Amino acid sequence: MKCLLHWSDPHFGTEQPGVARALAALVEAERPCAAVLSGDITQRATRRQFARARAFVDKLAVPQMLTVPGNHDIPLIALLTRTLAPYARYRQAFGNELEPVVEAPGVLMIGVNTTRWYRHENGAVSAAQAARVARRLARSGPEKLRIVVVHQPVAVTREEDHKNLLIGRAPAVRAWGRAGADLVLGGHIHLPFVLPLHEQFALERPMWCVQAGTALSTRLRADAPNSVNLVRFSAQGSERRCIVEQWDYGMRNGAFRCARVHTLPLGDAAQPDAATA
Repeated sequence: MKCLLHWSDPHFGTEQPGVARALAALVEAERPCAAVLSGDITQRATRRQFARARAFVDKLAVPQMLTVPGNHDIPLIALLTRTLAPYARYRQAFGNELEPVVEAPGVLMIGVNTTRWYRHENGAVSAAQAARVARRLARSGPEKLRIVVVHQPVAVTREEDHKNLLIGRAPAVRAWGRAGADLVLGGHIHLPFVLPLHEQFALERPMWCVQAGTALSTRLRADAPNSVNLVRFSAQGSERRCIVEQWDYGMRNGAFRCARVHTLPLGDAAQPDAATA
């Protein structure tokens, strides 16, 4: 099975060197074919923090990396920069494309910029963004694992996190489900989990919300250690398989270890709803 690394919210500026070394060791051991970094790359969007993040990403040497900005990747205090050039520092470190599309063997990954310079924490997805993603999903080969990447979550497990839900998520999730999306990867709340979106949004085919915790930061939730996800997937003819492994950092052994495994049923590999193409 092929392997994809999903990590999020490293908040460079608050990263822990020992955890960073452990993540680099995990990547070296597992050799993922691609990686997703779903936002909040830095703590305060400074040039120094972006430079440290870029250096770490380069050190990982994953063949293909998709990144999207998080709300922390827009300067908070530098108000002129926030309003006139909110993504200038992000672009300097990670490129001009805020909504990248990456195709690797067996997988299609589509990034969505859910941040807004005029919002401090909350994110949103517009109708135009949702439609653009749906059109691209519908053009994908049916054998591929089809992934949408956002920063703020499209589903949560706790009442206290409802305030963090992505604005505009319901029509977007339904459009992406009709177009053939399998997974929506996100971060923001530093809490790893997997939820069935097809149950919550009454979709006709399986679709999953996969959230990552904070990969490297000291900004931990009380019951959630530093963690990342490994997404393993394969396709043989019309049969597609997907397993999401949650890997938690252990302070005692100074390494990431597999803590939870989710085997995710996927829809068949037939072409999605042609009306979305």
